[in-house]
Amino acid sequence: MPNKKTIGITGAGGSLGKALTKQFSSHGHKIICFSHNKKIHESVERATNEWVYWECGKEFLLENILSKIDILILNHGIYDSKQDVEQSIEINATSKIKILRLFEKISLSQSVDSLPKEIWINTSEAEIFPALNPCYEISKSLIGQVVTFKKNFNNQNETSNLIIKKIILGPFKSNLNPIGIMSPEFVASLIIHFSKISKYLIIVSPNPLTYIFFPLKEFYFFVYYKFLKFFMERFSN
Repeated sequence: MPNKKTIGITGAGGSLGKALTKQFSSHGHKIICFSHNKKIHESVERATNEWVYWECGKEFLLENILSKIDILILNHGIYDSKQDVEQSIEINATSKIKILRLFEKISLSQSVDSLPKEIWINTSEAEIFPALNPCYEISKSLIGQVVTFKKNFNNQNETSNLIIKKIILGPFKSNLNPIGIMSPEFVASLIIHFSKISKYLIIVSPNPLTYIFFPLKEFYFFVYYKFLKFFMERFSN
């Protein structure tokens, strides 16, 4: 990212959100932080150009602010110990899907000469590996599948206007996971590093199997969707 960009980060008040904000800010990028918490965290505020409070279910209110963003990182989520499946799906998946669709709409409305916008969506290893929380696993699997679907089913115009990247993270230390292996600062630095060399998957994990199974999974769905699109186009004529 040689040019200075406007970066939007949801879940900015969390451990990884703060780390990403500091990393991007240190490179001179403008940061817009999104959070469900009305209290602005001082450590984030110092490195932030703008702070936005938002609520799940009211994603449509974000259209104006999202139009200012070059790279949007959907990082918000919960690990609900109460096993509330509806809340887990709403926050970890549905809200991200709504913002993805809204940001896609914005990207398609920009001028032909504009650089494509980017959206990086934090799913999780729990997309395919156990997380000892069924609600978390279900919600992360859902958003992971939707991102894979969008990546493979978008048409040429959509693809050229919006770059989609999937962030897959192993356990890192945070309020949600105090015994995480990796530090959020380490994870944030690798996310930015890998984003420069990867066109789609950004994987940061201490588990070597993640680097094997996720690319294989994405390749399987790539082939599956290619066949599906072929037969849909053939039989629709």
